[in-house]
Amino acid sequence: MTESSHRAPLSDVQLRVRALESLLTEKGVVNRETLDGIVDHYENKVGPHIGAAIVARAWTDPEFKARLLEDASATLAEQGYTGIEGSHMVVVENTDAVHNLVVCTLCSCYPWPVLGLPPNWYKSTPFRAKAVRDPRGLLREFGLELPEETAVRVWDSNAEIRYLVLPKRPEGTENMSEAELQEIVTRDSMVGTGQATLEQ
Repeated sequence: MTESSHRAPLSDVQLRVRALESLLTEKGVVNRETLDGIVDHYENKVGPHIGAAIVARAWTDPEFKARLLEDASATLAEQGYTGIEGSHMVVVENTDAVHNLVVCTLCSCYPWPVLGLPPNWYKSTPFRAKAVRDPRGLLREFGLELPEETAVRVWDSNAEIRYLVLPKRPEGTENMSEAELQEIVTRDSMVGTGQATLEQ
């Protein structure tokens, strides 16, 4: 059996994308190397691992955390994380008193430079509607049950401003290195649909 025989068949959307890519390349409209570069950029150079590194540093460096919360755009730009989808960033911190949830009610504005491509559920109409109408219920659907005394604050991203959640640092992580801390930070915890936890 060949390696390809073990792969799942391509979906209709994947087949259409491949056909469109082949046609556009054949006609000279797009360059295959350019396409490969774009795909490599979003698969390997940006993504949740960038955001996780930022969160881990904020957990271990109080001065960096203070600057991040005061002016995330400038602080992230200093680190080289900027771009059209993240030129104006705001970082909001989860505490015992407040849990933050990010949504884009109009479309799917998302901080690509630090989180990569948005997940499909983030772009879905049910997610966007329920995040505003019933955020606690939405969080329960993601398996996150918050204490009643914890307020839920919903932030609406748009073309001008993108939000990143700074999750609470879990108890028991005091002796962990920055690299180890990065491993417990998930994309969902930086959107607010989850929490950073030692139980992965």
